[in-house]
Amino acid sequence: MGGPFVRVDVWSDIVCPWCFIGKRRLEAALERFDHAGQVELVWHSYQLDPGFPRGRSEPVYASLAARMGASTEQVRAMTEQVAVVAAKEGLDYDLAGALMVNTLDAHRLVHLARRSGLDGAVMDRLLLAQLVQARDLSDAETLVELVAQVGVDARAARRVLEGEDFADQVRQEADQARRMGASGVPFFVMGGAFGVSGAQPVEALVSALDKAFTAARG
Repeated sequence: MGGPFVRVDVWSDIVCPWCFIGKRRLEAALERFDHAGQVELVWHSYQLDPGFPRGRSEPVYASLAARMGASTEQVRAMTEQVAVVAAKEGLDYDLAGALMVNTLDAHRLVHLARRSGLDGAVMDRLLLAQLVQARDLSDAETLVELVAQVGVDARAARRVLEGEDFADQVRQEADQARRMGASGVPFFVMGGAFGVSGAQPVEALVSALDKAFTAARG
């Protein structure tokens, strides 16, 4: 297939319900994009709460209520609205059962997976585990099990989690996104030039892809 290739960089966090929605919408946009075979997707790390203690988990509702100074019922109402949007993308969220965790270790495994082209598959598996299946992603063995399901070598994943491999890269990618103007995620950059912030409608993503492809074609 001739013509230019367009790189799409995506920053997201695994505990972010809008990020899974954004991923599904990007996939839908690519299905409608005539040059999808000439698009390279690269998944980047962004931690919404890097200060949350590593190795600990707590119910998302309780965690958000404490951070926002809101009641659990207020948080429930807010997240139920997100779940309704997610359902339209085929995602059956279990936010009532979900656990807040520090996502540094999960992101480190996404970096490991990138070496073998499995970063998108790992991101998808971890988002599903976090937001739909309410798995505890603070647990190292759970992380190893999940990434192994999509082809990452379990021994390599365990070695990463036993040390600090890729931790600096995770933090650097978040810094990079902020320098590019991102204040949250999901954050998409099409062709290195066209930024799209938030889980935008499919039509907006298709338009950004078209602009990036046209610019690459010159």
